[in-house]
Amino acid sequence: MAGRPEILFPLYGEITALDGIGPKTAQALTQLEIEVPRDLLLTLPHSGIDRALKDSVQGAEFPSVLTVAVQIGQHRSPRSRGGAYRIDADDAKTRFQIVFFHGRSDYLGRVLPTGQRRIVSGRVELFDGVPQMVHPDHILTADEANTLPAYEPVYPLTAGVTQKLMVKAMADALTRLPDLAEWIDPGQVAQEGWPAWSDALRDAHAPESATDLLPTAPARERLAYDELMAHQLTLALARAERRKGKGRETVGTGKLRNRVLKSLPYKPTGAQLRAMDEIASDMAAPERMNRLLQGDVGAGKTLVAFMALLIAVEADGQGVMMAPTEILARQHLEGLQPLAESAGVVLEILTGRDKGSERAAKLAALARGDIQILVGTHAVFQKDVVFHDLRLAVVDEQHRFGVRQRLELGRKGHSVDVMVMTATPIPRSLALAQYGDMDVSVLDEKPPGRKPIQTALVSNERMHEVVDHLHRAIAEGRQAYWVCPLVEESESSELTAAEERFKRLRAVLGEDAVGLVHGQMPPAEKDAAMARFVSGQTAVLVATTVIEVGVNVPNATIMVVERAESFGLAQLHQLRGRVGRGDQASTCLLLYQPPLSEGGMRRLTTLRETEDGFRISEVDLEMRGAGDLIGTAQSGLPRFRVADLERQAKLMAVAQSDARRLLAQDPKLESPRGQAARHLLWLMRQDEAIRLISVG
Repeated sequence: MAGRPEILFPLYGEITALDGIGPKTAQALTQLEIEVPRDLLLTLPHSGIDRALKDSVQGAEFPSVLTVAVQIGQHRSPRSRGGAYRIDADDAKTRFQIVFFHGRSDYLGRVLPTGQRRIVSGRVELFDGVPQMVHPDHILTADEANTLPAYEPVYPLTAGVTQKLMVKAMADALTRLPDLAEWIDPGQVAQEGWPAWSDALRDAHAPESATDLLPTAPARERLAYDELMAHQLTLALARAERRKGKGRETVGTGKLRNRVLKSLPYKPTGAQLRAMDEIASDMAAPERMNRLLQGDVGAGKTLVAFMALLIAVEADGQGVMMAPTEILARQHLEGLQPLAESAGVVLEILTGRDKGSERAAKLAALARGDIQILVGTHAVFQKDVVFHDLRLAVVDEQHRFGVRQRLELGRKGHSVDVMVMTATPIPRSLALAQYGDMDVSVLDEKPPGRKPIQTALVSNERMHEVVDHLHRAIAEGRQAYWVCPLVEESESSELTAAEERFKRLRAVLGEDAVGLVHGQMPPAEKDAAMARFVSGQTAVLVATTVIEVGVNVPNATIMVVERAESFGLAQLHQLRGRVGRGDQASTCLLLYQPPLSEGGMRRLTTLRETEDGFRISEVDLEMRGAGDLIGTAQSGLPRFRVADLERQAKLMAVAQSDARRLLAQDPKLESPRGQAARHLLWLMRQDEAIRLISVG
């Protein structure tokens, strides 16, 4: 697979070779991410205009776009500079005016000669009771009538690029379409009634009505599927590549795991047991494990991860658990400590703070194999960190680990099994887009003994009641979080909001009862404030959103979120998950500033109605779209030109199974359909995939 196949050359030629595109236009088109004919062809019309010929403007609803045949009447030049140039026009039933501002009479006399027939198309409005068409979009002679489509596609534009230019260049680009062999499973094509690839492009650029612009139109659905299929092929190739990397069979004895299970005060949920089995059989297989453990807040991921780490120890190996920050690494350490004690294994932590002789001692113990399970931050990746026999790496996925980073981790050359944990429930379509190369275990049950969290919406006007409620709760020995909003984007205002609230609550609840953490604090101060709250010295912690990640204080049973309407659904769900971790009933109070927008109302009521993170993430996806849901910039989500992840979620799952099936039958893509799939990968610029096949 040395270079781009010749059959695709016309799609990757100079864009300036297309009709109407010179160097300046080519420069402007880069704003639309159009650099070669292929990019232009995958820029589909986003709407359309009905240009069907009508016999008269009479009886139309104004304003609207109309196309009529007319007899051109008298021309009237403007009386004053900058006035309107008017031309009378008679259609089959009535007279109306064609109006130009700054019109040149010599030019207008040529294109709209008095006494001749023309077809004009444009927006018609009533002005002083007279219909007027201002600056028609199209003026045609009778011979040219057939050049105007009855339904005109409308393309996205940018400065220096007009509709006419797009249409002209597109028509030229469409003549360059090569005839490519089919890469989609033929049964699938027949079942969906999809056109072939080149026909789908021609159809998509020649819609006959608004229905043809919907994501469900066969041509559009087919082109969307092509993008999803190319993306899933890339992920499937990455998955196959990683499985090729020699894994090791890590089989545990069960001895340590049984000790832990016996010591637990509860029975693991069905979902936890299922995930543990899936992981154990992955680790025992000769291929490398690459599994995603997806679980909602409080679904018991820690136990599942620890059981996996114990398999590594039972097989005389080591395990590592990586967290994105120091605070989270320490939290994991605290969560794992009691489990490690019941199993009788040696657990240590390594972060950037370990220096000098202390660090050296830890590294030596690690290299000897004396430390069996290590918890750490990225510091674990440094060159001088050497394991005696590392079998499993668990990555706590608060920092998005894209496909590339996962490949990097694999390329470290140790045949280490990898498990990624994420506490953000993601709708299935997005999970497939982002983690399609991984096998997924989902924890969708809450461990027993967790009481539901009461969620209430409280208007800002009742703030004093909330403070009274806090007063009583503290007197009973309970703890609370108070989360302040990010008022504007500026850090100073975020600070003021938190500091103001901190001062006011201290005045009411007592100097020592209230602590404060925010983003601008030096790490040591932040840790100290957190530590005081964790140990129960302070009863209320005022915070900006720094606490949404992984803080665990079982005694905290109240979560107050101020200006809750300014937070996203997923964020609110994560914040609420900070309470309800002990055995007492917990409450979450969402304070809002009335009046609520429709979106704000829907977000807050969704939270009040359900604690199911997966359900919440579906609503979030409907409301915000895929890019915002996980922050496009660092999401590792592909950017699609045609496919719409919200509306075409079901296609993603089909594309994944199709891609995996094709590679299982034809791992090197050498069959006729495999060759066609290679064309698809080149077409969709899946360079990562192309590299994987050419290497393979």
